[in-house]
Amino acid sequence: MGVLLDEGVEEIGQVESKVSHSRKQILLTNDDGVYSNGILRAFDALKSLGDVTIVAPMLQRSAFGRSISMFEPLRMNEISLAGNRAYAVGGTPADCVILARFSLLKQAPHLVVAGINIGENVSTDSAMTSGTLGAAFEAAGNGSPSVAISVQVDEEGDKLGDGREYSEMLDVCGTILQRASKRLLRVGLPEGVDVLNINVPSGATEDTEVLVTKLARKVFDTAVEERYDPRGRPYYWISGDVVDGGEVGTDCWAIYVKKSISVTPLSLNMSVNVDSEDVLKLFD
Repeated sequence: MGVLLDEGVEEIGQVESKVSHSRKQILLTNDDGVYSNGILRAFDALKSLGDVTIVAPMLQRSAFGRSISMFEPLRMNEISLAGNRAYAVGGTPADCVILARFSLLKQAPHLVVAGINIGENVSTDSAMTSGTLGAAFEAAGNGSPSVAISVQVDEEGDKLGDGREYSEMLDVCGTILQRASKRLLRVGLPEGVDVLNINVPSGATEDTEVLVTKLARKVFDTAVEERYDPRGRPYYWISGDVVDGGEVGTDCWAIYVKKSISVTPLSLNMSVNVDSEDVLKLFD
C-alpha cells in the first residue's frame, strides 16, 4: 500500500482507470464539524487535484458511525469557510455524504475524503462507531472510492472539541493525504478495497514508515461510570482507557508501538467465508 503514497512508483498491479482527464470531483467531509482545522488542511491538500466540495456537520458528530437521520428533516446551509464555499449540515457525517451525492453533486464523486480527524480511528471499535469512517463507508456504498484520515492525539480531550484550535501534525497529514489522493484519482483503489483508513501517529514526519495493517480487535478498555444527580438518581458515562499496543500487524500496533503510519484497507463486505455446514449445524 505504500505505493499509493509514493508518486514515483508506476506499477501497483492494476490497469489505470479509464476516466476522462477533466477536473475530478472530490467530496470532503468529517465528523469534527465543518469549522475544524482538520478539514481546512485537507482542503488545502486536495484543491490542486480537482474540484473540492466541502459538506460537513454543523456540530461535532464523533461516534455517530454510519447513522442517518430518518425521523427528522435536514438543513444544509451554505457558508464561507476561510474564504471558500462550504456547506454545513444539521445532521450526521453519513447525512452529509448523502446530501452531497444526491442533492448537490447529482453524481458519485471521483473521490471522497473524510478528515483530517482529530484523534486516531483504529481497531474495530472505531470502524463500527467512528463518524469519520461512517462517512467513508456511506460514500463507498454509493459508488465512490473513499479515504478516512486521522491523526493521533496525546490528550484524549482533544478528540471532543470542534477542532478549531487544533493544529499539531495537520501539515504532515495533509502531505500524506495529497500523495495518496493524487495516486488514487489516477488508478483507483486496489481490487476489493472500498475504504482506506489512514492513521498518522503523533510525532510523524512526511518520511515516516507506512505500514499496511489490519484492524485490531479493541482499542478501548470499555467501562461504565455510575454517578448520581442532586436528587440521588443514577446516571451513567460510557468510558474506558485506550489499550496501548496490540497484535503485531494491526493498526494499534503500528500507531502505538511502531509509531508508523497505518494504512488499513477496508471492505463493505462484512460477510465471512466459512463452511456453510458449520453454520447450518447451529439450526439442527
